[in-house]
Amino acid sequence: MIRDFVRRSALLAPVGALVGAGALAGWQVPAAVGGQPRGERLERMRRSPQFRDGAFHNAVEAAVAAPSGSALRDLVFGKEVRRPTRPVPLVGAPDFSAVHDGLRVSWLGHATVLVEVERKRFLFDPVWSDRVSPSTMVGPKRLHPVPWSVDDLPELDAVVISHDHYDHLDMMTVRRLFARQPSLTFVVPLGVGAHLERWRVPTANIVELDWDERTTVDHVEVVATAARHFSGRLRPGGNGTLWASWVIAGRDRKVFYTGDSGHFSGYERIGAEHGPFDVTLIQVGAYSPYWPDIHMTPEEGVATHRAVRGELLVPVHWGTFNLAMHSWSEPVERLLKAGDDIRIAVPKPGQALDVDDLREPEGWWREVA
Repeated sequence: MIRDFVRRSALLAPVGALVGAGALAGWQVPAAVGGQPRGERLERMRRSPQFRDGAFHNAVEAAVAAPSGSALRDLVFGKEVRRPTRPVPLVGAPDFSAVHDGLRVSWLGHATVLVEVERKRFLFDPVWSDRVSPSTMVGPKRLHPVPWSVDDLPELDAVVISHDHYDHLDMMTVRRLFARQPSLTFVVPLGVGAHLERWRVPTANIVELDWDERTTVDHVEVVATAARHFSGRLRPGGNGTLWASWVIAGRDRKVFYTGDSGHFSGYERIGAEHGPFDVTLIQVGAYSPYWPDIHMTPEEGVATHRAVRGELLVPVHWGTFNLAMHSWSEPVERLLKAGDDIRIAVPKPGQALDVDDLREPEGWWREVA
């Protein structure tokens, strides 16, 4: 039971062990859970080197240690400061009337990032809902608003999804983005297209990739690369869809996004095959000794940045939802200490960072921690 609790609470398949069956009554619609892969999609999944015994697997298996009953006590009654004490400073959307020629990244909170590279725009793991849950009543709630509205976004070239957990794939946001831009392409790991199709995104708008497969948006290449995680919306850990990290490679500029992942040796291969990277977007939050294999600590995030041969590190997956036992600002403080010899930028939510014109981190989080 504790093992199941840790999977559910830590990995954001939202609230099962905390509220049990009572959460079902709060679901906005059953469709929020998503769809099941069938037919040709399922057959393609079964041909993947990552798929066996009815599920996807990591290249380096990820285990969740069986903790004591202290896991629940730590999550519910721990004394860490898990939310900011003052409002988080937000930055409004920049002027998108001119398309950015170089490389600009805008962190919108948690794992949502807009990447503008060589006149193309990619939105990673967009979530605009107040809760990362199939329910509007229960589940982790935002600690700060989204700094931009969906209507503030520019015309997008693609939405890129790392995996199907609720804090990375949100039904309401997908529907709003598609309604706003019906030609929009969604690039996702194998199987995740079944969720999108249930939410009425046409098959023609969905590109599903296995690890080491790629697609192109004009001259920019989008490559699915390995990660060490798991998947599941209705049954956490069912691993019925794939998870991935992502490479965005233009003619001159490159970006690496980890998605959710534990640290593993595959990063050296990614760096050798696809690096160096101008920017790495690296998960640094929601870690715990109870689930050491599927989320990185800040120190492991620094090691990952080095392994993939990154130049600038921008931390993601912290500061927006209370998902683990550590203090709200601890991920960034530990990151800066471990990475005191590398370039790190810690933008305010919504702040657009021109990679070629950066200042030192301002420490804004210390004013609200």
